[in-house]
Amino acid sequence: MRITFFGASREVTGSCYLVETDRVKFLVDCGMFQGGRIAERRNFMPFHFAPRDIAFVLLTHAHIDHSGLLPKLVAEGFKGQVYTTAATNDLIRVLLPDSAHIQEMEAERAQRHHFTRRREDTQPVYTTEQALASLEQIAPQQYDTEVSPHPAVRCMFREAGHILGSAIIEIWLEENGKHTKLVCSGDLGQPGRPILRDPAIIEEADVLLVESTYGDRLHKDMDTTIEELVQVVNDTLHRKKGNVIIPAFAVGRTQELLYLFNDLTRQGRFHNLDIYVDSPMATEATRITMRHPELFDEEAIDLEAWRAKHLDQINLTFTASAVESMALNDIRGGAIILSASGMCDAGRIKHHLRHNIGRRENTVLITGFQAQGSLGRRLVDGANLVKIFGEEIPVRADVHTIGGLSAHADQAALLHWLAQFRKPPRHTFVVHGESSASEALAGHIEKMGWSVSLPALGEVFRM
Repeated sequence: MRITFFGASREVTGSCYLVETDRVKFLVDCGMFQGGRIAERRNFMPFHFAPRDIAFVLLTHAHIDHSGLLPKLVAEGFKGQVYTTAATNDLIRVLLPDSAHIQEMEAERAQRHHFTRRREDTQPVYTTEQALASLEQIAPQQYDTEVSPHPAVRCMFREAGHILGSAIIEIWLEENGKHTKLVCSGDLGQPGRPILRDPAIIEEADVLLVESTYGDRLHKDMDTTIEELVQVVNDTLHRKKGNVIIPAFAVGRTQELLYLFNDLTRQGRFHNLDIYVDSPMATEATRITMRHPELFDEEAIDLEAWRAKHLDQINLTFTASAVESMALNDIRGGAIILSASGMCDAGRIKHHLRHNIGRRENTVLITGFQAQGSLGRRLVDGANLVKIFGEEIPVRADVHTIGGLSAHADQAALLHWLAQFRKPPRHTFVVHGESSASEALAGHIEKMGWSVSLPALGEVFRM
């Protein structure tokens, strides 16, 4: 067996792993690179393998850094099926066409305003038509049910607790009469977070790929995080009389924030909030989330029952049209605007930042990971001036980061999950983390007596 790492190697985007045996070649994830122009250029590069030779794809979850190049893969010759959970299937039917639409709009804007002549800025990686065509090859599966996508491969999707439909994938491979178990963690959620169940416990693997997004740090505890959220929102709305602008991932983070705003209203910590969800994709993702109550934890089920009886407690608006979105730019104070993309590099959030970051009474509330090179990362790092749509905008609004809401497990949670294995895997690969995070987690794993590696981009490991 060989594993080649074509993304999410000492970085957090572009998740893509090629697994080869003497009988089959398949991918785990086929994600888009995100985090600024240098990362985005890589999405236009040819695959380092022939898409037509790939028998099937196993998809851990719907986030674009894991699923976003599937349309390109299909357009360039992949004919197999993409196996994933039923909820992920629902989500990517919204996410992938939306990704294509955003690319087309950004390319059209660049052409119209002559921001650049570079190909990657003036053309989409794939079109909406290609995104829709790729959806025909999705094969949705149930959690905890074995499926055999090839005579020499069996796999099972287990709860990862990261976003709706996210999965740890257990894979059993047969080669030359021998059997090998490969486990891919996907993105693991932080235990005890709102809405979703905790990650499933896995007890054995021959080969393990484990994520390390926060492998070098601990999250703030939830009580501290909530106090911080309440203070920042109430201070901005009531003392400064400004707006709270929240770049939020359309899938996962938006729904978690809505959960918290409802729960804190139920507790009397917020009153009569005016919340605008300005992302068609987030709107649809919220609808999809509500169609899967079987994946909720008990607290989420109880809160939904309360919310259904108290619809007048929060003024919640899901904007649909571009006209409705633009009207939000006229609101001078008192609004909470959640919009995508979560790293501020695309979508409607760029318009809201353009109209709000220059005013001192406003707050930009960062609630998720910001990759190196992204506009969100520049704001977090304290930039005084940022470029949006080719225009230099001074940053006068407060930029506040709340780190405790991450959908990724922190170092302690990752190590706890690893400790549930009954014996060390033959080999563990630390992936999906910037170098410092991956190195820190790998160091702890090595202290456990495990064999561990940090694969580089394009590196091949033979088992």
